[in-house]
Amino acid sequence: MEKITAIQVLDVPVHPYSMDAAVQYLDDKIQEQKHSFVVTANAEIIMMCQDDAEYKNILTNVADLVLPDGAGTVWAGRQLGYAVPERVAGFDLFNRLLEKGYRVFSLCRCCPRLYPTASTAESLYPGVTVVGCRDGYFKDSDNKSIIDAINNSGAQILFIALGAPKQEKWLQTHLQELKPYITM
Repeated sequence: MEKITAIQVLDVPVHPYSMDAAVQYLDDKIQEQKHSFVVTANAEIIMMCQDDAEYKNILTNVADLVLPDGAGTVWAGRQLGYAVPERVAGFDLFNRLLEKGYRVFSLCRCCPRLYPTASTAESLYPGVTVVGCRDGYFKDSDNKSIIDAINNSGAQILFIALGAPKQEKWLQTHLQELKPYITM
């Protein structure tokens, strides 16, 4: 699937995909063994970009795909005259990708006990393999061991939930070192 041209919401590119089209695009990337850095941008993230030039640069020049996460982003795109089919929430997109049965590594700021265990995810999504999980409480000196764990896990998808803009800035810094095809 060819990438849809981005629209501009306050000078932040947003790719107006539907959920189904976003899943297909990312599924194609994995099948082609090509990398894609995905950001799901809600109104708060777009507003952060107005005051943080580094963050705006990541969304504008580094991220491969910026999806409309949140009613505010969809509304803004439509008010500007663009056809934005629907909200593509990051958590929902992640769950849809889990349904595909990929190998997944999760790097989350929340305590792992608040999330379903790997066995729960694997029972909910037959075929998925949770190949690693790491909490998001780490120091810069831990980055190498975290990247090694991700790369050695064989993950096809790296899901990071450290909060914006930390997660995108961490990804941008380490993108060239990471092996998973989808980083989001």
